[in-house]
Amino acid sequence: MSNQPAAIRRADYNAPSHFVDTVDLRFELNDDGTIVSSRLQCRASDGEPGADLLLDGNELKLLEISVDGQPLPAARYTVDDQSLRIRDLPAQFELEIRTEIHPQRNTALEGLYKSGGMYCTQCEAEGFRRITYFPDRPDVMAVYTTTIVADPNSYPVLLSNGNRVDAGHLDDGRHWVRWHDPFPKPSYLFALVAGDLACHQDRFVTASGRDVLLQIFVEHHNTGKTDHAMAALKSAMAWDERTHGLEYDLDRYMIVAVDDFNMGAMENKGLNVFNTVCVLADPETSTDRDFETVEAVIAHEYFHNWTGNRVTCRDWFQLSLKEGLTVFREHQFCADQGSAEVKRIGEVRTLRAAQFPEDAGPLAHPVRPDSYIDISNFYTATVYNKGSEVIRMYHSLLGAEGYYRGMQLYFKRHDGQAVTCDDFLAAMADANDRDLTQFSRWYSQAGTPVLEVQDDYDATAQRYTLTVRQSCPATPGQAEKLPFHLPLVMGLLDQGGRSMALHLADSAASDAPLERLLEITSHEQQFVFEQVSERPVPSLLRGFSAPVRLRYDYTDQQLALLAAHDADGFTRWEAGQQLATKLMLAALGRAEPPAHVANEHLLSALDGVLRRASEDPAFAAEALTLPSEAYIADQLAEVDVEAIHRVREACIRDIIAELGSDLETIYRENRGTDQAMDGASMGRRALACTALGLLARGDDVEDLLRDHYRNAANMTDRLCALGLLAHTDNDAAAAALADFHDRWRNDDLVVNKWFQVQAMSLREDTPELIAQLMEHPDFSLTNPNRVRSLIGAFAQGNPLRFHRPDGAGYRLLADTVLQLNAINPQVAARMLLPLTRWQRQIPSAREGMRRELERIGNAHKLSKDVFEVVSKGLQA
Repeated sequence: MSNQPAAIRRADYNAPSHFVDTVDLRFELNDDGTIVSSRLQCRASDGEPGADLLLDGNELKLLEISVDGQPLPAARYTVDDQSLRIRDLPAQFELEIRTEIHPQRNTALEGLYKSGGMYCTQCEAEGFRRITYFPDRPDVMAVYTTTIVADPNSYPVLLSNGNRVDAGHLDDGRHWVRWHDPFPKPSYLFALVAGDLACHQDRFVTASGRDVLLQIFVEHHNTGKTDHAMAALKSAMAWDERTHGLEYDLDRYMIVAVDDFNMGAMENKGLNVFNTVCVLADPETSTDRDFETVEAVIAHEYFHNWTGNRVTCRDWFQLSLKEGLTVFREHQFCADQGSAEVKRIGEVRTLRAAQFPEDAGPLAHPVRPDSYIDISNFYTATVYNKGSEVIRMYHSLLGAEGYYRGMQLYFKRHDGQAVTCDDFLAAMADANDRDLTQFSRWYSQAGTPVLEVQDDYDATAQRYTLTVRQSCPATPGQAEKLPFHLPLVMGLLDQGGRSMALHLADSAASDAPLERLLEITSHEQQFVFEQVSERPVPSLLRGFSAPVRLRYDYTDQQLALLAAHDADGFTRWEAGQQLATKLMLAALGRAEPPAHVANEHLLSALDGVLRRASEDPAFAAEALTLPSEAYIADQLAEVDVEAIHRVREACIRDIIAELGSDLETIYRENRGTDQAMDGASMGRRALACTALGLLARGDDVEDLLRDHYRNAANMTDRLCALGLLAHTDNDAAAAALADFHDRWRNDDLVVNKWFQVQAMSLREDTPELIAQLMEHPDFSLTNPNRVRSLIGAFAQGNPLRFHRPDGAGYRLLADTVLQLNAINPQVAARMLLPLTRWQRQIPSAREGMRRELERIGNAHKLSKDVFEVVSKGLQA
């Protein structure tokens, strides 16, 4: 690998040489080229004349440039394919630039591009430089005024940030609209949309009585699929006022749904651009999970109005300042909307599936990275999901009141500023008079901490002692780790499953709650509990109070007791998961596969779940779902994907043999025949589909699956059956797949699901099937949703067939990445990630994965995005 791009380092940060106070933009949209005129009011940051101004620019044609109304001589500026440098400038000046761009050719989907017949933008992180020359960095904040000119027949709707302040028509028949955003913002929050769009309107009255216009814009054929998004938006606005006292600040709030989008959504000030998958929903074409996703993403982007827009990042190393914080706010909101326990289980599943492996691999990095080659590669599970867990720990350590005091101080100090993670920590510390110096290590140290817990019980003294040791594995560039500051929430259960009072030694005599938060700050600590009448069963890490790997030598009986009786719902679920994991790991460790994997303790725990299923069907669905093959793999030093699959399937067969009739009863009692979208109905559907998924591993189930598919009244049930049928190569599967495509061939989001169920198929020939599907008329490498649905689902969600011993899965992914590298480097780099996790695979898989990584690395003209992932992925 040659021509290595230079890394950008956090330690090298320098303040900008110039600030921009106001930006006036004019876009003349034409299908054969767009003219962008910008007028910037600039000033030197030190107040002195003479400093060079360096502006970022990528794939721009410079037409004109002037300073204070005078054309700039060629001797005073230098332009190349990445930047424009201007010399000999006064301390304050007006800079005017005209450029030409071609959005219709922009397959990278950064900057201004076309999605179908619509112009739209994506400027985070560094897309604005594809629009015009500008200091494209988040610490340059300006007030924007944007005028858009276009053909009214093709583009009747013209949108940008802020409030609409003027509009009109030109003599040549074109029309124009002017938008003004009164709040200073960095260039990454700029947005523009132009197209022929339908609009769903509503209104929201803020707590102070301001009337806000709410608008969701979609293509006309998607009209009727925005009711859920609008309801979610209004709920999020009310929740933020109620919990944080934060009101919306513009006259209108707009959302636009776009088919071609690299991300889920973007929080541009007042004009959020969304991937259609995160805004459109109806029961006929969307699953229950889709509805939950829309609600979560709508809320997430709205919450960014304060945590990301009003207060933004100083530089991109601080990305988790806005993303981790906003993910936590999203999680709080979603927990308030439904079952907090089920939501928490989902959050931990995501963390363990995506972030823990990231922490354990060659691309491990701190929540606040130290360097990057391309910032797009750091929109990661570490920055988002682990970043959210860091905010959750503030909430736990400081208490709800202390956390909200810290938030209020943060906004008071920094509204309208570009700041750092250290500024957030300082606000939390100062508002609560706490020293959080050690807690700051969560921002600087990579890796997942390990908590090893041992206990001792003195029956004579009725004293119980917990010894907690923490460590953290080495990660690239960080061999040694200092102790973290983390909360360990715990309780004790007696042998009958009842909660015991926690008389912590040296605490107030009357202070004996049933749950305690222990602050872990050292490599080793002891906690002594008095008046413990019998040997207890410890309930550790309740609510998953810290993003760690817990090591405690539970017996099967203890885990079964916790699963049946613990007061914390997350711990009940976790105990069942750890019991199943323990049994499967034991089976994998034997020379010969055992006849049975599940034992009486696991079967008893699952039987208890079935008997209590009616109390909370959604929780029962989670408790009946065995740990994934990827999670089992994450516990092993060397991963044999096929062996893991065999053991997990054997465990499921044991469950069917013992509990099959009860599963059939649960399935038939909870199987729905309607489209109701309330929480209870969604929970029953989840439980029925989970039971069906287990039963499908048995014999003679084809008729059951075919019946479930044919009689489905909603997309959740229909897709559940289709996904199970797709694992087989028979007439029933072929008929269902053909019927599904015929029904919804004109609905892009549903066709994505059709691709995805086939990518997840356990058929032996799945790699060949995917290669055929890539030639299907409905597939396109230029549409990120299509790529994620087929290639991403296969590589990230189908380990058995991705790791097929002949390496066909690896070759398929590498070939696709090389094609995407020239089309959309950002998507290419994300698709590549599964190949970078080769180090712990069995030798034959390691060799095949590394060979394909090297083939990519040796290709010509690699993008920065792909180069960075490959170069780090090849590190042993």
